[in-house]
Amino acid sequence: MKTTEHFKNTIETYLRDRAETDKLFAVSFGNPDKNINDCCTYILNWVKQSGCNGFADEEIYSLAVHYYDEKDIEIGNPINCQVVVNHTIELTAEEKEQARQNAIKRVENEVYNRMTISRKCQNVQAQPCVQKSLFDL
Repeated sequence: MKTTEHFKNTIETYLRDRAETDKLFAVSFGNPDKNINDCCTYILNWVKQSGCNGFADEEIYSLAVHYYDEKDIEIGNPINCQVVVNHTIELTAEEKEQARQNAIKRVENEVYNRMTISRKCQNVQAQPCVQKSLFDL
């Protein structure tokens, strides 16, 4: 199966968190015959069969739990696709500082480029403007 790593990681994180709080599910989640790749393949095939393009998180998570809870489940064929995961990504303090420094550098470059272009335009326009008088006509 080829899907986005972010999708696979999101599902796996949910399942691990659920297994920590739900001891009955922890037994199903620990089944050595089950794995996250087959789980994602099952979810993607179910979504494809449904004909819908958007789902609530809870719907997808319940499919993942269902995959692990069922002993014999048809997962379907692997699907090569891209999945959009609508989750807010929390940045670390270091990542936030790096993003801030990158933004400052971009602004500095933009201002420098504007000043450079402005000077070039002034140099072009710096030629003396000769204005004729009425007597020159």
